[in-house]
Amino acid sequence: TLSAYTCRTLERLAEQRMLFTYATARSIHSASIVAQGFTPKIPAVYHNGVILAESSTGKTIFSNAFSEGQRQELVELLEGYPPAPLVFSFINGEERVSWDTTKENEGIQYYLQHRKGDKRLRPINGKQGLFDGEVFTVTYIESRENLEGLHREFLKRGYTSIVFQQELYREEYWLEIMPDGTSKANGIQHLKTLLQCDRVISFGDALNDIPMFQVSDQCYAVENAAQALKEIATGI
Repeated sequence: TLSAYTCRTLERLAEQRMLFTYATARSIHSASIVAQGFTPKIPAVYHNGVILAESSTGKTIFSNAFSEGQRQELVELLEGYPPAPLVFSFINGEERVSWDTTKENEGIQYYLQHRKGDKRLRPINGKQGLFDGEVFTVTYIESRENLEGLHREFLKRGYTSIVFQQELYREEYWLEIMPDGTSKANGIQHLKTLLQCDRVISFGDALNDIPMFQVSDQCYAVENAAQALKEIATGI
């Protein structure tokens, strides 16, 4: 959460025309809950760079999605590996999160418990319809051991936009598959062009922040950040 002091400070700096926003793996819905008290005045980067949108209205400025061929391949991989994913997609212009209720594991149940009332949730009884719409992210939440084989399979098939890391507050790992070319870095580059900015200064803590740090003019990691991120940071 953000403290009242942080919110006041960010608002004051924004009034002085500092261009501040966030780039997150979260959706617009869950990011707004965590950042309650402060709404960026410029667009933000969501879903690790899949979506660039206005935080105040939810209006999408840019988005990426899997091709039809890749979508069919994702369905095929569902047959060969037991972990069942959360599937993020646009259906009739609305962001939805679909999952197979017959294959809920502890990690997915924990995810759902913390998103009660989320209008994006779309439970599916079985796999039929799981990959409906414009699919833009597929997320598996499982133990590292249960996901390593699937991770290798995605790499073997040439998927390049993959985040495989441990959940921040739990033992499960998240394997997130996104359309090729997706990253926080690419989202930030779109934003940089849109706003005609010369410099990017970023702050981060996790492995999915590495591409963002690599395109930043200055980048700072918090003290308890992933070691690989701290190694490339301007400062800690």
